[in-house]
Amino acid sequence: MSRLRHVLTHAWLSRGLLACMLWPVSLLYGVLVWLRQRLYQQGFLQSACLNVPVIVVGNVLVGGVGKTPVVMALVQHLTQRGLKVGVISRGYGRQTHDVRAVHVDNQAHEVGDEPLLIARTCTVPVWVGSDRPAAGRALLAQHPEVQVIVCDDGLQHLALSHDLALCVFDERGVGNGWLLPAGPLREPWPRRQAAPTWVVKTSGVAASGEFAANRQLAPVAHRADGSTRALHSWFNQPVQALAGIAKPEVFFDMLRAQGLQLSHTQALADHADLDKVHIDADAGDVLCTEKDAVKLWRTHPQAWAVPLVTHLPADLLTAIDQALDAKLSSPHGLQTH
Repeated sequence: MSRLRHVLTHAWLSRGLLACMLWPVSLLYGVLVWLRQRLYQQGFLQSACLNVPVIVVGNVLVGGVGKTPVVMALVQHLTQRGLKVGVISRGYGRQTHDVRAVHVDNQAHEVGDEPLLIARTCTVPVWVGSDRPAAGRALLAQHPEVQVIVCDDGLQHLALSHDLALCVFDERGVGNGWLLPAGPLREPWPRRQAAPTWVVKTSGVAASGEFAANRQLAPVAHRADGSTRALHSWFNQPVQALAGIAKPEVFFDMLRAQGLQLSHTQALADHADLDKVHIDADAGDVLCTEKDAVKLWRTHPQAWAVPLVTHLPADLLTAIDQALDAKLSSPHGLQTH
């Protein structure tokens, strides 16, 4: 499966032989996407509206693009403004199927690693559910003080209406510009969407009209018991790094850029189960991402999590604030659709 994923990912960067062979299937996929959108536009399928503004942070590319750090940066900004924020998510990778609240003492297999990370880091109400409207209604029923909901992923989840959207890209841009399976796009780009939508680039060069997110490792790592340690304290010491994210090498390269010597690295699949991962105690301290730590700490609480700090540009935050303020019609965030 990993070999197939690698082949397809490479093929999606250009309109080569394999992509051209798959292009007829993409036409069929495109028809299905268009038909589904038309069913919602014509009212045959209904989009639910919540009674507070909804901001979706998603992507149109297959694979990880660094979306969750953008969600966390947005939530932290809105919270610092004094707004009461809630987050809903599908909870990818969890073994449960109901709509449920995420608690900081949950395990990743119960609620998903990314929602758990958001709940622990942002300390806001987080609910998961494949039925996003149901998750949103459940969150608001338990937390009526919430003024705005951020939906982690869900650009293609048309069952939930949204007011604003951030579409996240990485250095691939739109790849070869074709839909699945000939290209990496889940839907045609640019999107035909009435809601204000901003493009955020987490890596690569931002083009005109796009916003570049600044990403860097925090200078301090932390452990399950709350203890902290400065990254520079590992200079000239062998350490090992582990990452189960979309692009593990990016994390490893960022550690090396900080001057750390990695004696061993483990690049695992995104959302990988870490319960049975092997840690060589002789290879030095273990450094991992925060997303991995919410799973790894269950069996290896001595591992050190290195936060990835993401900053959204000020002009983007100003645009979001202005658009959001126009949606808020009362101090409690109630709005009319």
